[in-house]
Amino acid sequence: MKLWNKNQEKLFFSQCSNFASPEQLFNQTDDGRFVAYWPKSYRGKKTTLQSRNSLIGKFSEKWVADLFRKIISDENLFVIRQAQIPAIGISYKSPADVVIASRNKKVLRPEDVKIIFEVKMSVVWNWEYDIKSNSLTEIGDYRMHKGKPSFTRSDSILKAIGKCIDIRVSSLKASKIPLVVIGNAPLSNGFCKKADYLKNAGIIQGFWSLNPFPLNHGNTRKITPNKGFIRFDDVDELKLNLNLLFNENLNFFSGMESPEQLGEIIEMANTENTYREKGLKFLKLINGS
Repeated sequence: MKLWNKNQEKLFFSQCSNFASPEQLFNQTDDGRFVAYWPKSYRGKKTTLQSRNSLIGKFSEKWVADLFRKIISDENLFVIRQAQIPAIGISYKSPADVVIASRNKKVLRPEDVKIIFEVKMSVVWNWEYDIKSNSLTEIGDYRMHKGKPSFTRSDSILKAIGKCIDIRVSSLKASKIPLVVIGNAPLSNGFCKKADYLKNAGIIQGFWSLNPFPLNHGNTRKITPNKGFIRFDDVDELKLNLNLLFNENLNFFSGMESPEQLGEIIEMANTENTYREKGLKFLKLINGS
């Protein structure tokens, strides 16, 4: 069992060619070549290719769901695509990409959900399609083309952050559900500190890249200082981090209080007997319940 690699992208193009035209999957250069991304050396006329986005979105979402089905050994857990969790604002109009839950249903209660994955994957390498021979050739990694795949694309990251924040603030029922954004490229330099901040603040539990070797030569960032971003090198490492999330029993809390109000809350929570009871009392008080 392997993580994302060139073979996954070749499979994507192969499967999609059964129902999509080359013009829907590739950019066409002035001299008639079909390429996944505009090469950096290309100086001809360029158009914006949008038709491939939904196709790679569905393919990668299914790939992520299939991967987690293989690595989860608990028979009481289910991997669900396009799940709805109405109580925390996840409706049929904007469903969760992939969810691990204790019930095998499309519509779930917050207490059923163990983790929510927002999938932001894309074609990473550049590919050239030869229409005459019906063959596909890799022509460079993401340093060699003008595209911005996955986590290197700022608007994609911002969209994922926005959706996760919307879930977090929707209801207290979302406070115990880990949120993870899945990608297949390195996180752009400008978002590394933000990823760590979001993790430390409890909003998003991580940006996880499932592509161990996105470059043909050289290395990419493995992890940020506070683990807001992690690039996984194999399935065992992914499984280890997934189990850590399951076992942490996290609780999200937030608020804007004066030092006096915080001191009062801490003093009231401190009257409980055990650390667990103190923590639960503090969460109830800080959340106003």
